[in-house]
Amino acid sequence: MASSALLARTFNRRLAVSTLSRISRRTATTQTTATGEEVVYVPGGPIYKGTVNDPTTFPTPNRSHGSYHWSFERLLSAALVPLTGAAFVTSGSNFPVVDGLLGITLIMHSHIGFDAVLTDYVHTRKFPVLGNVATWTLRAATAGVLVGVYQFNTNDIGLTELVARLWAA
Repeated sequence: MASSALLARTFNRRLAVSTLSRISRRTATTQTTATGEEVVYVPGGPIYKGTVNDPTTFPTPNRSHGSYHWSFERLLSAALVPLTGAAFVTSGSNFPVVDGLLGITLIMHSHIGFDAVLTDYVHTRKFPVLGNVATWTLRAATAGVLVGVYQFNTNDIGLTELVARLWAA
């Protein structure tokens, strides 16, 4: 018991000494920005003038990022529910437009999902080569699947007829 207390005190003292020596070694330097403002820089990050209650600047909305992209994903996912029901209520050979729309929306939905996985786990900042290879592989696979589904829907029985035959088998 006494040895553990002694060990804890020694460890805490060493931690305090190393922390204080690191803090004392930090030297503040000032840098001038492009607008002429002087920003105090300390290793570990800059110190900005102002308070936490000052407003921040937000990036301008972009249709390919942020809320527009998120809204498109949600609309696509919500559209799959009635489209799937309509495709299976009607036969694919009688309504090829519904069968084609189902094929395209399923592929788009899958592409967006896999792209989100690649963005989250194989980002190009961390994996510069593997990230680009994976992204372009996904794009090529999506293009190939689009061609294959188009060929299957126009020259063969179509997606909904395939599922109907599989369920009847």
